[in-house]
Amino acid sequence: MANYKIPSITADIFIFDDDFNFILIKRKNDPYKDCWALPGGFVEYGESVETAAIREAKEETSIDVELKNLVNVYSKPDRDPRGHTITVAFTAKGNMNEMKADSDAKEIAIFSAKDLDEIEIAFDHAQIIADCLKIAKNNL
Repeated sequence: MANYKIPSITADIFIFDDDFNFILIKRKNDPYKDCWALPGGFVEYGESVETAAIREAKEETSIDVELKNLVNVYSKPDRDPRGHTITVAFTAKGNMNEMKADSDAKEIAIFSAKDLDEIEIAFDHAQIIADCLKIAKNNL
């Protein structure tokens, strides 16, 4: 059997409220240090993407979430400067009053769609956020 280079897999979580406000974290580390991003991170070996999404949400926001929808899979090879990384994005609900920056998060805040033009967003998360908002609003 031939040897294949295998891309990394991550899970990103769009935690939102009934008014479609959502949580972003300010990244503590490179790449995109000090940029805003969706909570998320790498899937560990032997872990499902769903379990990784729930774990990463807790690690970065201190919130226990319930996943609502699978939004999309983002696999453009150059979307992450660390190498080919595929992300699976989910919408989720959780008690946003419990949010606290943790793990790789330098800060945490609640945003609305109108705030996006005013902040620097990491990776391709602006596109993922737009897709998540569309899915969340269509599944009322």
